[in-house]
Amino acid sequence: MDRLQPGGAATGGGAAPAPAGAVTPEAAAQDPEAALVVVDVQNDFCPGGALAVPQGDQVVPVLNRWIAAFHAAGRPVVFTQDWHPAGHVSFREKGGPWPVHCVQGSPGAAFHPELEVRGTVFRKGFDPDREAYSGFDGALAAGEAGVRPEVTLAGWLRQQGVRHLYVGGLATDYCVRATVLDGLREGFRVTVLVPAVRAVDVTPGDGERALAEMEARGAVLAAGEAR
Repeated sequence: MDRLQPGGAATGGGAAPAPAGAVTPEAAAQDPEAALVVVDVQNDFCPGGALAVPQGDQVVPVLNRWIAAFHAAGRPVVFTQDWHPAGHVSFREKGGPWPVHCVQGSPGAAFHPELEVRGTVFRKGFDPDREAYSGFDGALAAGEAGVRPEVTLAGWLRQQGVRHLYVGGLATDYCVRATVLDGLREGFRVTVLVPAVRAVDVTPGDGERALAEMEARGAVLAAGEAR
């Protein structure tokens, strides 16, 4: 899969284009083919965490409004969760690019305490030898610790009649990017909620380049009343 690597630039560089305009969660939730996908809003990716995204916690109140609207409308809400075993291939101690983060069952792997987690959880990164940035690499959560590997995100969404994804979370230039691009490859329409994402920016501008790439691949960038 084509992924932005730490310190690298996404293809199709340049400044991110201006978002398309206003979209309210209440209006979006009336779409009978829509689902909300909340990517990796976990303690280790928020300020004070092991792999903190600058201002990562600022996505929480924005996403909570979207969660409430989709929940009220009876539309699916999906939460992806990094769920690494000890010694995961992405950790620096194993030669990977990142510090130890989101270890299964740890406080860092838990969702941000102010995030309204009401929906279906898909966990990813649970294979010790495989990086998994995209929510589409994940599997349905099973209980407190496990997964149901036979239930994939793409298949589950199709079973719910979903064709349009609204995506926010962390981080713009890694897991959000990978999830959006995979969603497009799977044939879904994808709208990125720009006020509800934040970037790692290992190299300054990575987040803007990721947004530009997502738009170039067919995603809609939405702002305005999404704030």
